[in-house]
Amino acid sequence: MNIRENLERWEEEHLSPYATLSKNSCGRLREEEQCDIRPVFQRDRDRIIHSKSFRRLKDKTQVFLSPMGDHYRTRLTHTLEVSQNARTIAKALQLNEELVEAIALGHDLGHTPFGHSGERALNRVCPYGFDHAQQSVRTVDLLEKDGQGLNLTFEVRDGIRNHQTKGHPMTLEGCVVRYSDKIAYIHHDMDDAIRAGILKETDVPKGIQEAIGATTGERLDCFIHDIVSNSYGKSEIAMSPPVEEAMRDLRKFMFDRVYLNPEAKGEEGKAEILMETLYDYYLHHLELLPPEYQMLVERKGEPGERVVCDYVGAMTDRFAIAKYEEIYIPRSWRY
Repeated sequence: MNIRENLERWEEEHLSPYATLSKNSCGRLREEEQCDIRPVFQRDRDRIIHSKSFRRLKDKTQVFLSPMGDHYRTRLTHTLEVSQNARTIAKALQLNEELVEAIALGHDLGHTPFGHSGERALNRVCPYGFDHAQQSVRTVDLLEKDGQGLNLTFEVRDGIRNHQTKGHPMTLEGCVVRYSDKIAYIHHDMDDAIRAGILKETDVPKGIQEAIGATTGERLDCFIHDIVSNSYGKSEIAMSPPVEEAMRDLRKFMFDRVYLNPEAKGEEGKAEILMETLYDYYLHHLELLPPEYQMLVERKGEPGERVVCDYVGAMTDRFAIAKYEEIYIPRSWRY
């Protein structure tokens, strides 16, 4: 009995005609034998969860650098919330939940330490630029498993690459994750800002409250229901114009009051200097990179600048700070 084939038949019989079927995947970078239990997207999901880059997300900043409290989001909890939102929508629309989950769990694997400040720093100093969505694909294609990569399917890699607002995923499942990412960070970043005392629920403009809800929970519920009701049985994923406009207004409000707020983001300049300094140091000391990164330069011909970005960008917040102290702070000064 081949369990995978039975599951593939179930998808064909029960999923929406617009869903991406596992058996119709465009395949992997390298051909490999199919699993007899798991369809391809489930297998991708499992590979991502077991990867080192996924585990490192637990110690990477979401928005608040080194917050004093146990309940602020990290890059890992953000990823789990994106996955939960996306699976809820996908199940309601009878799309492929396993494809949605794999894309959601993998979408930020290439994110830097210190949130978007780390990304800005590396993009500024690296001649090849740095974009966390592209880096997430590079992570699963090349950096994981000591240069072998995870060999994920085309559909998962496409969804990861195109999860940002500027992206255009080829599958409806990728489009669900693209919306779910925005919904998740708007929701939880506001929740964290309220926890930090930077915002109050009543600060949200009345027009937005009237359109999509007066609390973070009400707004999350509104977003998800609106996507489901406007996308059910259709060949596209969409919000209604009024709700999408309210979401844009709420996102702008968050930029004005949180993402660009010196109280919330005042430490980011220090984080950027730290990232730029580490990049410059390792660029001039390639021999100090871990062996798997040196191998990328020596055996695979990858540019040193690119590989240094790979190494520094993969660090957790805590590891980056520890490396900076190890290199630049005299030991007797630390106590």
